[in-house]
Amino acid sequence: MGTYSEIFEQPHCLCCLLENQRSAVEQVAKEIKKRDIRFAFLAARGTSDNAGRYANYLLGGVNGLPIALATPSLFTYYQTPPNLQDALVIGISQSGQSPDIVSVIAEGRRQKCLTLAITNDPDSPLAKQSDLVLPLMTGPELGVAATKTYTAELMVLAMLSVALSGEASAWDEVAKVPQWTESVLKNEDYLRNSALRYRYMDQCVVLGRGFNYSTAYEWALKLKEMTYISAEPYSSADFMHGPIAIVHGGFPVLSVAVGGKVLISMRDTLKQIKDDLNGELMIISDQKEVLDMAVTPVVLPSGIPEWLSPLVTIIPGQLFAYHLTCIKGFDPDQPRAIHKVTETR
Repeated sequence: MGTYSEIFEQPHCLCCLLENQRSAVEQVAKEIKKRDIRFAFLAARGTSDNAGRYANYLLGGVNGLPIALATPSLFTYYQTPPNLQDALVIGISQSGQSPDIVSVIAEGRRQKCLTLAITNDPDSPLAKQSDLVLPLMTGPELGVAATKTYTAELMVLAMLSVALSGEASAWDEVAKVPQWTESVLKNEDYLRNSALRYRYMDQCVVLGRGFNYSTAYEWALKLKEMTYISAEPYSSADFMHGPIAIVHGGFPVLSVAVGGKVLISMRDTLKQIKDDLNGELMIISDQKEVLDMAVTPVVLPSGIPEWLSPLVTIIPGQLFAYHLTCIKGFDPDQPRAIHKVTETR
């Protein structure tokens, strides 16, 4: 048991959430609707922070609920927490142990805000400080680099969004996510062979935009944690405002470009990288026009709604990072200098 097996557990974990947590999520949504909630204030670190980036687009774009991402140091070192009146205060943490995230929830309760914990440990300090708890239900995650708990966090957020919207048809779309994740896992041999091409890569950029801004950050994090590559994530829009200057002939640019509102923007950026700067593109997409630009195209199943795509797009990124780690001769289950539970203050 470890990172490899946990990557392949993800379709089952997502099924379990759909089968066992829908009523709990709907109850949480009901409690939120009872309050005069004007915005959500979300605290997280590491991988969970990337789930927060997804929530920023999801709850903001689908549910009209603005998200403010917390600055935990204001609650701990500076002891100057902002006014959270009318906020839903959310803490996302796989372990629920990090004192700085717990401190944000505790302050939310002190200010009489509704508080919600999304965590894999319903008995954790984070859960105990929260009014509402949504467990991830993945079982123990032994791999230091989070995989199944990340997609579980995204699934809980997607389910919460649907419950808040009241759109019954959206539940049918969410129900298809496990089969889409199962499908992309069948690309393992291709991703393993593709990783051979990048065995000497020591730096790259990872691009995404919109809902998959979160995927760019999480894919880059997996590469940093396991392969020790300097992988820098960017919105494709931010990348055009200066950082694109680092691209030169053969420079690796990894990207996620799925069908949806930001596809044209992503396509134009990737075309400039390829045609004008001769960058080398690895692209995860369901769109032939962008896949044709890639040296390493990673094909997604068709029909995935853009708002759910981050639950699927990260899985090829996880597999690629895992196999690249092995090819480089590192242990994906024992990355240096990091631990499963990191308790920052």
